[in-house]
Amino acid sequence: MAGFIPEDKISEIKYAADIVDIVSEAVLLKKAGKNFIGLCPFHTEKTPSFTVSPDKQIFYCFGCGSGGNVFSFLMKQDGLSFPETARRLAKRYGIDLPMRPLSPDQKMKISEREGLLDINRRAMDFYHQTLCRGTAGQAARSYLVHRGISQKTIDDFKLGYAPDGWDHLLNYFTNQRISLTLIEKSGLILPRKTKSGYYDRFRDRIMFPIIDANMQVIGFGGRVLDDSLPKYLNSPETPVYNKGRSLYGIQQAKEKCRATGTVFIVEGYLDLLALYQHGIENSVATLGTALTADHVRLLTRYAGRMILVYDSDEAGIRSAQRCIDTFWREHVDFRRQDVFSEEKADTHILVLPAGHDPDSYVFEHGSEAFLEAASKSPGIITFLMNRAVDKHGLSTEGKIRVISELQQPLAAINDRVAQALYIKQLAERIGIAETAIQERIRDISADKSRPISPGVPRTAPLSGSQIHNGKESVLDARGPEGVFAGSRVERKIIAMMIQFPEILPDVRNCKVLELFNDDTLKDIGESILKFNPTSADQVSEFISQVDNRQTQALIASLALGDEAWNRKGCLRLLGKFVESGRKFRDGGLLERQIKAAEKSNDQALLLKLLSKKQKMAEGNERQKMAILNEI
Repeated sequence: MAGFIPEDKISEIKYAADIVDIVSEAVLLKKAGKNFIGLCPFHTEKTPSFTVSPDKQIFYCFGCGSGGNVFSFLMKQDGLSFPETARRLAKRYGIDLPMRPLSPDQKMKISEREGLLDINRRAMDFYHQTLCRGTAGQAARSYLVHRGISQKTIDDFKLGYAPDGWDHLLNYFTNQRISLTLIEKSGLILPRKTKSGYYDRFRDRIMFPIIDANMQVIGFGGRVLDDSLPKYLNSPETPVYNKGRSLYGIQQAKEKCRATGTVFIVEGYLDLLALYQHGIENSVATLGTALTADHVRLLTRYAGRMILVYDSDEAGIRSAQRCIDTFWREHVDFRRQDVFSEEKADTHILVLPAGHDPDSYVFEHGSEAFLEAASKSPGIITFLMNRAVDKHGLSTEGKIRVISELQQPLAAINDRVAQALYIKQLAERIGIAETAIQERIRDISADKSRPISPGVPRTAPLSGSQIHNGKESVLDARGPEGVFAGSRVERKIIAMMIQFPEILPDVRNCKVLELFNDDTLKDIGESILKFNPTSADQVSEFISQVDNRQTQALIASLALGDEAWNRKGCLRLLGKFVESGRKFRDGGLLERQIKAAEKSNDQALLLKLLSKKQKMAEGNERQKMAILNEI
């Protein structure tokens, strides 16, 4: 996680950096008891839900679920890697960072990356100067004026022009005595088939520099001035450029995305520039590829709401469908692939009117009309519903196909209220009873249940984004008797372990974590035991040991509790949890015995087991109420 930075230096940075000082540069904080609160910088809100703890050196937003320590904050705020964040903080606090010795291969890779970024920056300047000055760029300037692109937009995005000819850029770099081998690796020049030299990849094209979130020029896109093919030509994959992880315009859009909480995703350079020029600056474009999971993860750093904008033609609809598949894969729970979080995936699909792409629409109708259309854009489930009805129609056979196509997405929604509302919407749309659709959904859900032991289902793992205003959005685990088994108590135990580490030996000795149903909470608990903190204010250091950002946020949320823990109360909670867990496990064994007695038709044994089950259920109900009273 720390790259080449020694661990002792990371600890030194952690103790020197004050999270209140760092966060207050981006958020107006106000004292609230022993903590500070403010408006979250990672999503739009009117009531402060962003909390910073100076004692524990952590932050957590009860609105969007972002959380962690000072490193986590800067990584999310500025889109930095951990080593980059550590170096920035070290420089700020005057901490010398002697790096671990690099191997020759590591040195070569770092040198190569820096060289490629420098070459790309120089090429951007060359193309930009060629466009803006002299006669060579006159045709390109006229083309951009014709497309409505202003000089300000040209300057903001450093648009350029690759002049017609085979060696203009090559000669420019040759005069600067830069390695031709490295320039070839950047993708800007190509070797001649005769192996007698090189020639320019981009010729007679408008040039669009591709700049990442850290303001580094990583690649280029080039567009012809006429109808010749290929219309667009992009840089090849290089050590600094991967189109599946890069987005055009992210460097200009990220701050506006944070401010609005929304990002518009389009497919073309000029579409993006048109939106930007009309004041819709929170826009990015994919680079000749469908939206990928890496794109989604990048954008969730800056916005919680994503609106995919597509043309109305068949190609645009196909693109929308492919991107929905990507969002679906990215937003289902990473351990239970059958659980879809509507709260996490606030994603909408905007299909523009016939004959329009984002470029033409915004120039013809203006930004207000575009934003109005976007505000009415359907979410993923509604879009799939509309597409299924358009595709299959409302004949008897069509309705059957519509339900078959939608039963999987509907079954995957883990919010019961949202699922019920979508089922109602579909039922009204196609004229089918809600109960019939619910029955199909129950069949799918039943097929996907995955118990870890007979009668004891797993709960869906929690993430920071699944906790809203202090409430979890997943259902508590329940066994066949409905006995309370799950996450609420387990979360309380993990919070207790973080805030009152004196209890850790008892947690270990009683093997409490073996009775956990929630995988994520169990993993956190095991990590706490391994880390073995001696005081509650070590939580920031503990978070630094965790790679997963959602887990970091969950730990921060649990650490921010303000309960008055004492050993007696902790032992009472652990004792009741252990007792309840063992009874719950015994219930699973009893269920298997009952099924065996039914199969063998042993009526006497069956009656005896059913009586035992009834007594156990009554005892478990009393235990459940006792546990809830403790909470």
